[in-house]
Order: sequence, then structure tokens, then C-alpha cells
Amino acid sequence: MTAYKFLAADGAGIFTRFQWPVGQWVEAEIDPCRSGVHACRLSDLPYWLGPALYEIELDGEIVEQGLKVVAPRGRLTRRIDAWSDETREEYSQMCIARAAELVASSPLPLGSWAPPPAASGGGPALMGFIAARIAEQLGGLDAYMDERVRQADWLADRLALA
Repeated sequence: MTAYKFLAADGAGIFTRFQWPVGQWVEAEIDPCRSGVHACRLSDLPYWLGPALYEIELDGEIVEQGLKVVAPRGRLTRRIDAWSDETREEYSQMCIARAAELVASSPLPLGSWAPPPAASGGGPALMGFIAARIAEQLGGLDAYMDERVRQADWLADRLALA
């Protein structure tokens, strides 16, 4: 299975600090959230944004769990160079504009939710979360999920991911 993995800028795991070797198989016993090769599907991308994005090949029994997949084996096949400083800022600005659009369309007073354009310093993950939470405030959990789908579609399109 082909999936995606966000890592720190130096290629280390964001949570584990494990230094991922590109092209080499990594193996670990599956115990979701504790052990195993964790990755995300296209639809999961907005939940796991980080500095560097890689395509990863997973092998063995794949456990699909909520917003991630876990396998006993995986290897990074390539870095997605399109996920750059410029693209991260573009995504942040898209989410900020979307948040402002949602706030402007609201019959409820949500002005304090809308981040100013300079807020992108909080990072793309935060900006996506804010836009999704505003959507949820206006339309419930389905609206939150729809906003996350919208963000995943933007990422897949902008990054030319299959």
C-alpha cells in the first residue's frame, strides 16, 4: 500500500525522533499509537501536517485505525518536494481565507475565531484545525469532516498526489 508520512525537516519522526532511512525497510511490531510503521492516507493528510512529507510503501497486514494506518513494515520511497515552505504558507493562507469566509457567512457572532492573515505563523496544521472548527461550530460534526475533506482535496491536488 502506498501512503504518506510527515517527518521533521531532518527526516526524523516527529514523535519518536527515529531517523528514517529513505529506501530502506523499517520493521516494528504493530501496536497502534505505540509501535509499528504509522502513516496516513490522502484523506488523513490535514490531521498530520508536518515540515516534510514523504511517500511511504507499507507492507504486511495493514491496520486502518481512525485517521491513520499502521503496518509492520514500511519504507520511504520519495520526499514530496512540492510540500515546501511556499506550499505550507499557501495552505495556511487558504485555510485562513476559508475561516474568514465561514465567519462572514455565519448568522452567529464568530468574529473572534477568524485569524488575521499574519496568523499563519501558527503553522498549517493549526490553520486547518481553526477552519474545520469554525465549520463545526456552524454545521456540526459533519461540517467539520467536510472541511477536512476539502483540505485533503486541496493538498492532494496541489501536491499532485494520487
